[in-house]
Amino acid sequence: MAESVYKVIELIGTSSESWEKAAAGAVSRAGETLRDLRVAEVVQLDLQLDAQGKVEAYRAKLKVSFKFEGS
Repeated sequence: MAESVYKVIELIGTSSESWEKAAAGAVSRAGETLRDLRVAEVVQLDLQLDAQGKVEAYRAKLKVSFKFEGS
């Protein structure tokens, strides 16, 4: 079996509706330009608030791995 190498990057997704949509949106967008996405791990959830303390956006920080292709 050939050895494989994976690269890990951090992404932050945002949504006005939920953390789940924020995370899914980040993975979906990354999948448009990266191949062989393997694992997405949510490492932090937070909220963006307006001046009155109302939730403006849900934010999900993820670590995403994909198979490294290089020479």
